[in-house]
Amino acid sequence: MRFTPSFLDEIKARLPVSEVVRRRVKLAKAGREWKGLSPFTAEKSPSFFVNDQKMAWFDFSSGQNGNIFDFVMLTEGLSFPETVERLAGEAGLSLPVMSEEMRERETKRAGLHEVLEMAAAFFQQTLQARAGAKARGYLADRALGPQIQNQFRLGYAPDDKFALRDHLAAKGASAETMIEAGLLVHGEGIAVPYDRFRDRVMFPICDRSGKVIAFGGRALEKDVPAKYLNSPETPLFHKGATLYNHHVARKAAHDRGVVIAVEGYVDVIAMTMAGFPNVVAPLGTALTADQCDLLWRMCEEPILCFDGDRAGRKAAHRAIDVALPLLGPGRSLRFAFLPDGQDPDDLLRGSGPEAVARVVDSARPMAEVLWTREVEAGPLDTPERRAALDRRLNEILREIKDETLRVYYRDDIRARLDALRGAGRRESGALRGRAGQQGRSGFGGAMARGGGRFGPLQPQQGYVSQPPLVSPALQKTTTFGGGGGSHMREAQILLTLVNHPALLARRVEDLVELEFEGRDAARLRNALTALAAEPFEDAAQMRGGLAAMGLGPELERLSDMEAVASLWCVAPDAAEEDAEQALRQALALHRRARALHKELKSAETALGQDATEQNLDRLREIQSELANLEGREAALEGFGLMSGRQTRAL
Repeated sequence: MRFTPSFLDEIKARLPVSEVVRRRVKLAKAGREWKGLSPFTAEKSPSFFVNDQKMAWFDFSSGQNGNIFDFVMLTEGLSFPETVERLAGEAGLSLPVMSEEMRERETKRAGLHEVLEMAAAFFQQTLQARAGAKARGYLADRALGPQIQNQFRLGYAPDDKFALRDHLAAKGASAETMIEAGLLVHGEGIAVPYDRFRDRVMFPICDRSGKVIAFGGRALEKDVPAKYLNSPETPLFHKGATLYNHHVARKAAHDRGVVIAVEGYVDVIAMTMAGFPNVVAPLGTALTADQCDLLWRMCEEPILCFDGDRAGRKAAHRAIDVALPLLGPGRSLRFAFLPDGQDPDDLLRGSGPEAVARVVDSARPMAEVLWTREVEAGPLDTPERRAALDRRLNEILREIKDETLRVYYRDDIRARLDALRGAGRRESGALRGRAGQQGRSGFGGAMARGGGRFGPLQPQQGYVSQPPLVSPALQKTTTFGGGGGSHMREAQILLTLVNHPALLARRVEDLVELEFEGRDAARLRNALTALAAEPFEDAAQMRGGLAAMGLGPELERLSDMEAVASLWCVAPDAAEEDAEQALRQALALHRRARALHKELKSAETALGQDATEQNLDRLREIQSELANLEGREAALEGFGLMSGRQTRAL
């Protein structure tokens, strides 16, 4: 019996290789793969590896490799038809009977692939022809040159209702095939089918094997009803079960251990150009369960990268609702939020790949984003409202089907609720007191340095060793807003911007995305953000603007801090270029430090739950990186003081 490629692919998609192999081989997790002793040779050290993302196994001792069908045939001596029958039953699929109708269907699918491939070639050729000048101009404006156009097979659909139809008809394609492939518009009241895509930049959409199955088209005129238009559902294309750039990102995601999902075609292409080939995009819709499954086949914790505006947060919240019932060990999500009003392409062109890398590195766990969504949904200033939050969270957690994971989520949420009720405030005060003894004294305290920064490793008992972090928005509420301030780096950033208003205008987006610890720091940050558009010419005018907003006392405390005020870069007479360079370094250090502290908290939690050598090594690694980070900051501050004296001397 001949089995269709689509049927075999469906079996492989439903049965992970590790699930089939572990019936014969005892497997242990090894990074992103599984390993075990070869079933084909007698060995003492494992040289047999399974990779679910690649849907393959590799036996280095015998030199063999293959997929699930090969493994069953080799280990059980079955024929190929017998193997397919066995695995189809395990996958819950009925064995197909190759009827005449099925043969015709497979022939038709092959015909659809052929027509779509010819259409892609036509669009590519048209883009490079005279008719594609406007489209080439649009792509040039987006910095998408000929090389990347060729790599992603970008094209142009001319502004002609019958251009593609006539081209394909001349090559022998029937109108029925073009309609079924989604290339022509037809229906009641349409006497002659016409091209679906007209005057649009074309983005071919491929399946996992790289075959063209559909198109996305971006309109070049503003008054077109749909800015982006996708192919309709066809026998080959199901929008909710497809990811743009999936065929390329699979290998890159495996090599890097993570896959990033962004919102649009151009974002994927721009990220690829900037050195992030492990990027995909859903096709203009909210993330679906099928797309989550595709992401998890590439890595255990995909990163969803959203715009930082309200629409981006809403998209993230919808993704949480879709993913919750599907979560399990090795199946979660992380969320990275871009500066408000920017997409990945904007951020890359404005700030470079480093800015995107910082956003990706600071991706937040799903549990934290879920918590933030619920506590920021409304005020929590009465017992009734806090009780409603508790009830709402319990209802949400019931959506998690995996019982073990649901228990851990309940523990995490319970710890956060305890902090909300004040249990965490006392521990936080004790921690701040210990930090003060090590060299921190409120808003103006210098950071402690040296080998005694962390002390010996003493993980605390329980699920969390510190009160859970809350978002900047929540920190500003009366529930969490406390007294005190922030550390020296925050003060340096703020004072530099106060004394150099021109830098504020250029760096306001960086300022908006920063997380500040102290209430004074947050207030000044918010005020500076609001004043960024004002035409202040010097520090005196900026200080007057802040005083008019009632922030004179906060600004005075900031200016009186000797450790910060003595830094050359914050002085009003410092050269603007020097001040900007120091500010850029301080911003980078601040972001990295915040990210490391979050990682440290996660590592402490992991070690408290599972005291393994691996978890211990991870915690020590983060501690070491934090110490090194402070060392780099000390070096930069020393350099700054020297440079400041030299600048003033000149």
